[in-house]
Amino acid sequence: MKRVDLILSERELDAVIKAIEAAEAPGYSVMRHVTGKGPHGSVSEAMDFSGLGANAHVIVFCETGILPKLREGIQPLLDYYGGVAYVSEAEPL
Repeated sequence: MKRVDLILSERELDAVIKAIEAAEAPGYSVMRHVTGKGPHGSVSEAMDFSGLGANAHVIVFCETGILPKLREGIQPLLDYYGGVAYVSEAEPL
C-alpha cells in the first residue's frame, strides 16, 4: 500500500480532490490551514484568518496500481499552481 502526501494551496483543493476521485482512490483526508516553512519561505499564521495563501495537507492511501492515474491528474496541477507531493510505503497496523 502507498501513502501520498500533498501540500498545496487551499485554492486548488477542489481540483485536486476531483483528480483523486477520477483516479478512483478509495478515499482521502484533508487538513486545512496548514502552516510551515518550505523552500519558498513560510506561511504566516496571520494568513489563517483570511485564508489567503493558506495551504492544505491531503493524505491518500491507495494500492500501487492507482498511482499512475493519480500522478496523471495531480502532476499538471502541481506544475501549474505549485505544491508538493510525496509517495511513501504504508503498512497497516
